[in-house]
Amino acid sequence: MPFDIVCFDCDSTLSRIEGIDELARSCHVFAEVAALTDAAMNGEVALEDVYAKRLDVIKPNQHAISQLADQYIDEIVEGVTEVFAALLAANKQVHIISGGLRQAILPLATRLNIPASQVHAVDIFFDVNGDYLDFDRQSPLAQSGGKAAVCRQINPSAALNMVLVGDGKTDLEAQHAGATVIGFGGVVRRDLVEAQADQFFADPSLLAVLPVLLQADSN
Repeated sequence: MPFDIVCFDCDSTLSRIEGIDELARSCHVFAEVAALTDAAMNGEVALEDVYAKRLDVIKPNQHAISQLADQYIDEIVEGVTEVFAALLAANKQVHIISGGLRQAILPLATRLNIPASQVHAVDIFFDVNGDYLDFDRQSPLAQSGGKAAVCRQINPSAALNMVLVGDGKTDLEAQHAGATVIGFGGVVRRDLVEAQADQFFADPSLLAVLPVLLQADSN
């Protein structure tokens, strides 16, 4: 069966950076925050145990989020533009599902011709001066199991064939919603993902994944 819905993680999948870590770097707290991020992506701690903690340390303002949006585009993974163009040309329903900050990811999605309604990430809130207030603490993507929950929202009865491409432990959660998971290790290669994903690619270009995403259509 062909894949009807194709979903992608963002950080270390569509872009070579981990957004929250780059925000931390600009605030000179990179080592502390990166260690928390890596522990969550490797499945060593629950995402909800680190999500608020990282943002409380960084407190990113609106300007920092705008700079991060530029970084996502500047550090786009090789082949991403071509993969998205091919999928849209094949009339696939394409989504971005990320535990990152939505306002920083939206410009990248626009560049890839993905509408805002198909970008699922965590909203961040600012005060009138553009300083950090909080994040959407009700977002499923700020806690464990969130990617499975979003997959169920997109594909409620699992009637459509769905695939998610990503690099981290949270991406594997999509399997609980009936999605196929393709592990992408072209930026960061994680043993857990390589072992548990339905398929795994370590090529630095996302184009390596495209034949799998389209192969069923050509049979």
